[in-house]
Amino acid sequence: MPLAVGVDIGGTKVAAGVVDDDGQVIDRELRATPGADVVETERVIAEVVQALAARYPVVAVGIGAAGWIATDRATVLFAPHLAWRNEPLRDALSDRIGTPVTVENDANAAAWAEYRFGAARGARIVVCVTLGTGIGGGLVVSGILYRGANGVGCEYGHMTVVPEGRRCACGNRGCWEMYASGTALARDAQELAAVSPVQAHRLLELANGDPTQLTGPLVTAAAREGDPAAVEIYSAMGHWLGRGLANLAAIIDPTLFVIGGGVSQAGDLLIPPAREMLARTLTGRGYRPMPGVTLAQFGPEAGLVGAADLARRRV
Repeated sequence: MPLAVGVDIGGTKVAAGVVDDDGQVIDRELRATPGADVVETERVIAEVVQALAARYPVVAVGIGAAGWIATDRATVLFAPHLAWRNEPLRDALSDRIGTPVTVENDANAAAWAEYRFGAARGARIVVCVTLGTGIGGGLVVSGILYRGANGVGCEYGHMTVVPEGRRCACGNRGCWEMYASGTALARDAQELAAVSPVQAHRLLELANGDPTQLTGPLVTAAAREGDPAAVEIYSAMGHWLGRGLANLAAIIDPTLFVIGGGVSQAGDLLIPPAREMLARTLTGRGYRPMPGVTLAQFGPEAGLVGAADLARRRV
């Protein structure tokens, strides 16, 4: 049974796991992402891979990177939340790791994991939307992972949903991920706490009275407790999510939307308002089938599972 290591590199963490050929993660390593330092990020990636490879015989390493990956599946052209700019990541890691390395967009890898082993198994056209620091996207059509002409397709998080809206890390304004992501969740909570401390009293308690310390996980914790302010923030974000899904449905007409990433762990707070807004804004509603909307089976581990499987298949 050939084993591979998958590494998911996000804006805040580097998560790695040993994955078998059934998509099961049998061991894990986790580190913080030193996102502003290219050399340090690569050192951390090599560190987690070496730690796992010392415990298991692995045949390949798949890197799921939060950025635009060139068609060579080796170079990170641009990463909005990391320091990579035309970074030859595969070559930088190969000598350190000593095992064949494949670089893939993290959301593409997540989509592949869900198609191969998870919530989208057997679906013909699958759109995966990953909600983390930003929004990533992946598309599988009849068993083929779609990457676009230059390797940078399906960057759904950077489609404009509010003309001249909030400025995004990509350089544009009004991108979808500015309204439906972990970053958006924290920002909305911080703004509410600054404007209305009374309404946001529970959120402020969790942040020790400092609005700047409010994070997505704290908002999730408050919403799970039933805090009205946190639930309202989640509901608003769910509506933004559904509006974006409706835009994608108008272009792609998928069988199924799979929602993954760290923020998706609060699925029962997020998915119902997303489905509601999708139904309200879908083009041709009432005269066409509604695409399904479901949570990713692998949750935040989808990226590393898919990256490992893609790397193993190349070997």
